[in-house]
Amino acid sequence: MTDLEKVQLTETEIRTRYITPALSSAGWPLDSFREEFYYFSAGRIQVTGNAGRRKKAKRIDYLLEYRPNMPIAVVEAKDNQHEVGDGMQQAIEYAEHLDVPSVFTSNGDSFVWHDRSGLRPEKEVEIGLDEFPSPETLYTIYKKWKGIDDDAIEPLLTSQFYDDGSGRRPRYYQRVAVNRVMERIAAKDKRLLLVMATGTGKTYTAAQIIWRFMETFKKINPTKGQARVLFLADRNILIDQTMMNDFTMFNGRMAKLSGNRGTITNLAGTGSVEEGIAPDREINKSFELYLSLYQAVTGNERTPDVYRQFSPDFFDLIIIDECHRGSTREDSVWRAILEYFSSAIQLGMTATPKETKEVSNIDYFGDPVYTYSLRQGIDDGFLAPYKVVRVELDVDRDGFTPTPGQKDDRGQVIPERLYTRDDFDDDLVLPQRTQQVAKRINDYLQDTNPLDKTIVFCRNIFHANRMRRDLVNLNPVEMAKDSRYVMQITGDEAIGKMELDNFIDPESTYPVIATTSKLLSTGVDAQTVKVIVLDSKVESMTEFKQMIGRGSRVREDYGKWFFVILDFRNVTKLFEDKAFDGDPVKVIEVGEDTDMDDISHQLDDVDEADEDEDEDDISFPNPNTPRRRRLTVSGQAVTIVGETVELVGADGKAITTNLAQYTHDRMIARYPTIVEFLTAWVDSPTKTAILDQLGDAGVPIEDLVEQRGSALDPFDVALQVAYDQPGTYDSRADRAARPEVASYLEKYTGKQRQVIAGLLAKYVQAGIRSIEEIGVLKVTPLSLVGSAMEIIKLFGSRETYLLVLNGLISELYREGTP
Repeated sequence: MTDLEKVQLTETEIRTRYITPALSSAGWPLDSFREEFYYFSAGRIQVTGNAGRRKKAKRIDYLLEYRPNMPIAVVEAKDNQHEVGDGMQQAIEYAEHLDVPSVFTSNGDSFVWHDRSGLRPEKEVEIGLDEFPSPETLYTIYKKWKGIDDDAIEPLLTSQFYDDGSGRRPRYYQRVAVNRVMERIAAKDKRLLLVMATGTGKTYTAAQIIWRFMETFKKINPTKGQARVLFLADRNILIDQTMMNDFTMFNGRMAKLSGNRGTITNLAGTGSVEEGIAPDREINKSFELYLSLYQAVTGNERTPDVYRQFSPDFFDLIIIDECHRGSTREDSVWRAILEYFSSAIQLGMTATPKETKEVSNIDYFGDPVYTYSLRQGIDDGFLAPYKVVRVELDVDRDGFTPTPGQKDDRGQVIPERLYTRDDFDDDLVLPQRTQQVAKRINDYLQDTNPLDKTIVFCRNIFHANRMRRDLVNLNPVEMAKDSRYVMQITGDEAIGKMELDNFIDPESTYPVIATTSKLLSTGVDAQTVKVIVLDSKVESMTEFKQMIGRGSRVREDYGKWFFVILDFRNVTKLFEDKAFDGDPVKVIEVGEDTDMDDISHQLDDVDEADEDEDEDDISFPNPNTPRRRRLTVSGQAVTIVGETVELVGADGKAITTNLAQYTHDRMIARYPTIVEFLTAWVDSPTKTAILDQLGDAGVPIEDLVEQRGSALDPFDVALQVAYDQPGTYDSRADRAARPEVASYLEKYTGKQRQVIAGLLAKYVQAGIRSIEEIGVLKVTPLSLVGSAMEIIKLFGSRETYLLVLNGLISELYREGTP
């Protein structure tokens, strides 16, 4: 083939004719590389209106695996019009994410090989198509890069992930986390730490680590029996969720191997956390995998040191879930468990490693072997972005000072001093403050969706109780439908805790609103929570990130693309801390005259029984302890003050200038003249496509539409803001009433006209994006005409229907022709 002919080949043809054959000739079997656009992220979610869309996912053309789920190289392909090294910088970035040492690019003429390991004489070199290295060559580099030089423990590296037969593969970061742990175990490290953001699958990752460890143990320890593993957590819910979900892979495993031993057991059994294991109960030591609460094995006064029924060398691997919650504090009773089983490999897992003067995960476990942060999870699209409504109350801003001799509701004289936000709902209770907060929460839900799952984090249990009462009083209609609409779910509330499973179940409508203190702040997998309310004093970054993490799951099937944070205590100031790694999509500060309906339009675009305990302590109420008396002052008026709107741009930095000015500047940077913008608008295959392009370029045109009035068309707003064009149309309804549109409608009769009229109605209601989606045919008013297939047949074919739709859109924007 001549050079001219080769230059005319597409990238796909270059891969098929040159790159794939070169890999095969080097000894790479076809099943050893993931080819044809291997997507390793989900694509960051961009919030648009009250839904979201995914931006382009990150992809690699070839991911070369020495064993399944053990990648050791990436190859980026380009067509022959590119230079051989084009795309290398991006390929290196992706190789860093995927944790591989060898990076290649090719345009079909040759390869450029970049060596991240530093083991080769040259960092980057060009090699011929017939010089691509073999799997063994790259695997040798991989092993040396990982510091593994002992063939005896190599099976740890090459052990297989559990495969349930469904074809599910771990996400790339889960794979990296598991492989990193296995590599460090192979390197004989005994203390390991994994940091993974809430919602990224820590227990699934832990299960895969345990599986591979068990499968390999006898190979590298031929004189020992089966591996024994202990999984420790501090909440019943964490154990229950683990056994029912990610750890089901172990059910019956040993039955297949021996028949006289079990695989998995819960050490706590049916005993409560308070009681631990019954004193007359002898632990069955024939299992492979033990799950337990710390409290169950540390026991209490009746059953001290239950874990000592095991010999110190009984366990080979111990995994400590949510290890930030005090398990490594030197004076913690939990620490005694880890020290007793000091010969075991110990892996701590957390979303928020704790570093204080008193507590340090890193001091005990060492630096994390891998970190997958909240920011990275949001950027990859595996975690939901969030928006913030920041509400300031006048009493929080100004404080409360009692008049001389003023008494509280019980007739007790209130000590004269300035009471601040930190005092409220702890030393001093202002019932009107709680009522005002509850009203704002309720207003938001009523203006969006009253059935959106909501967690309200309160100052303490007493505060959570009062908040529940005020929310109940605000919702007589919803409470009449189901008394569980609002529930207090705290450590001392047995009825509420019984409803915890229903609250976190995506299929269960009720409870909807959960008031809590710390019970729901960590470990609870509440996948469909859409609203996080912060009305609690939070100074710990660990606790803050755990609270935020309750909303970080993405559930597209339930319409959850993002979540909203209602902040009543300025807790979200912690976003500005360098220790926090995720930026909000939007911050809205609510003022005295703010209509929550307006806000909703803008947004559309630890068990704790003793509330005064240290946050790391898990304890239970003493019935002999007298109830704490707080000062309660009814009748103190509380109002909401101040309002600003702050967005976060495409670069992740806050937009500090006026939103309209910011939009103007970004629009002009992309389309310097109105002619260029109009040309792009007309030439775009769909208007959705150009709106997406604007969003990707950091032009918040649709956010500005929501701020100015959701009935506007982004096309009109763009003309007004960017090019100072007078507003010809005040709303989409005005644009749909244009004579040209009416003339277009008159061309059709019968059901065809009904369809076009329905499309116009949908455009007026929801905007241009809605009618460009074929799914619009399945909703009213279009569904009243017939099924989607029947509607398409009215026009002859899908292609003809799309021509009619495009004709309608052309008439809607005819004056936009340059």
